Amino acid sequence: MKRDAAAPTLQSFLAFDFGTRRIGVASGTRLLGAAEPRGTIRSGDFEAIAALIRTWQPDALVVGVPRHPDGAPHEMTAKAQNFGRRLAGRHHLPVFEVDERYTSVEAEAEGAHDVDAAAAALILEQFFREHPHE
Repeated sequence: MKRDAAAPTLQSFLAFDFGTRRIGVASGTRLLGAAEPRGTIRSGDFEAIAALIRTWQPDALVVGVPRHPDGAPHEMTAKAQNFGRRLAGRHHLPVFEVDERYTSVEAEAEGAHDVDAAAAALILEQFFREHPHE
């Protein structure tokens, strides 16, 4: 997975808030710098992910990678990174990691109806802030 700056030619993205039961999905474009929640799918449903990729035709994918508050990895860190590697292998798209501490808490605080999808949108917007137009 890529951890370096996103090339400016990458404009459309799908983002994933990985969980062991559910995966939140959001889409967005670098041009607008904003993301929209697109729903939640069952974890491991790579057919649903493939359908989303066919529908949205993103240039790249973004995966939220959780960590402890001090930045140390934990069990879910490795699982999210593995999910990202599987996405890259199956779909041959660049996959970027974003530190996603507290996105679900923030989505809940904002009153999101679909917390996982809202968290994915927050992850993608964080990615846009960390990798602005170049």
